[in-house]
Amino acid sequence: MNTSNIIFLVIAALLVFWAAGAYNRLVRLRNEIGNAFAQIDVQLKRRHDLIPNLVEVARKYMEHERETLERVTAARAQVMAATDLVKTKPNQPGPILSLGMAEGVLASAMGRFHAVVESYPELKADQRLRDLSEELTHTENKVAFSRQLFNDATLDYNNAAHQFPTNIVAGVFGFHTASMLQATASEAERNPVKVSF
Repeated sequence: MNTSNIIFLVIAALLVFWAAGAYNRLVRLRNEIGNAFAQIDVQLKRRHDLIPNLVEVARKYMEHERETLERVTAARAQVMAATDLVKTKPNQPGPILSLGMAEGVLASAMGRFHAVVESYPELKADQRLRDLSEELTHTENKVAFSRQLFNDATLDYNNAAHQFPTNIVAGVFGFHTASMLQATASEAERNPVKVSF
């Protein structure tokens, strides 16, 4: 074996080790996206568990506001279904977009709910409703923080998948761009939901 063959084999071995390292890094970053979404899912589950309790407390005061309560319940179910879809494919843009749209519908329904609550002084004074609203507010803050972690993990993954020379490994092994969670789909949604009791 001559010197040029040895140099070629060393270079080939280095390339194989580099490609394996790049592949493993992309897998780790993709898994971090799944983990980050799992953290969001924990908070969304908490929120989904709180909403029916909030609606039930309000139901006795707001019998003729049945449509508002039904909208909140339906929107919650929509978000739960979208969340289940994202759990199976946290890197795919379609499920992430569906979740964002469902979250917008829920935010709108909750906004209407809180607006209706404002017109019921007895309901506003109910300690259980205030406690649930406070807990919901804390949960919303945790959801926002978890979304940020998800988007940070997605950014790290996308950067790794698109930077040269790792993008070659990403292309060969099918590492596609992951979608970030968007908190809003329109300017109107950027206004915070008012929760005041």
